[in-house]
Amino acid sequence: EVQLVESGGGLVQAGGSLRLSCAASGFTFDDYAIGWFRQAPGKEREGVSCISSSDGSTNYADSVKGRFTISSDNAKNTVYLQMNSLKPEDTAVYYCAAAPDIFIATMAPRDFGSWGQGTQVTVSS
Repeated sequence: EVQLVESGGGLVQAGGSLRLSCAASGFTFDDYAIGWFRQAPGKEREGVSCISSSDGSTNYADSVKGRFTISSDNAKNTVYLQMNSLKPEDTAVYYCAAAPDIFIATMAPRDFGSWGQGTQVTVSS
């Protein structure tokens, strides 16, 4: 069974940091890209960052460039999202999902699957 499980969310003040984890199981991790997405209340789900598990190539949304860093530990089948300099507008439920590498550039939620249950990130001002 393909499964992605997010963890690491929480409440943090503006300017603070959090590290999210996405643990994958049930598929060949190296064959897929893993993406982080977020959805705030009343808004559409949007791509935040993606990483190829095979070659480490990455992509970031403009809104998080320079503040967020995605990384992968293939030995643990886990992808991390280090979030620094958090802003209130980063508040959302964060999800991870998998897709073939070709979808890294567009980072569109419709192209990703096997969604996790999400983890809440709340940034207070």
